[in-house]
Parts: sequence; C-alpha cells; structure tokens
Amino acid sequence: MQYAPHTKLETEPAATYCGVGKSTLEKMRLTGGGPTYLKPNRKVVYQVSDLDAWLNSRRRTSTSQGEGAAA
Repeated sequence: MQYAPHTKLETEPAATYCGVGKSTLEKMRLTGGGPTYLKPNRKVVYQVSDLDAWLNSRRRTSTSQGEGAAA
C-alpha cells in the first residue's frame, strides 16, 4: 500500500509496512535499533518517512555485510 511520507501509522500497520512482526517493532522500541517513532499521547505512531529511512538504512548488497555497514 502506498502512503504519503507524512502519514502516521500505529504499530501493527507500521510493522506490516516494514515486513516485520508487531512484536518485533515493540521489542525494538525497548532495545533500540528500530525506526524512529512518535508518542504524542499514549499511542505510539510511526511516520512513513521515518519507516522508509529506517528501511533504507538496512539495505545490503551481500550477506557478508554486517549490521553497521551501509550499502
């Protein structure tokens, strides 16, 4: 599904957008390493542009590239 960059998604649709499980995003909020999120009130939301930036930061050209290596 296509979203405008400024669109904000709650955890479950954000996880689907990124191709990961909801619990994976929740765990990354605790441990770090996940996409930037907003918490304007009690709900956590992800801006699509932040999800895209996070996904792009995880691009690889081979399986031998480590987690810290950018493509």
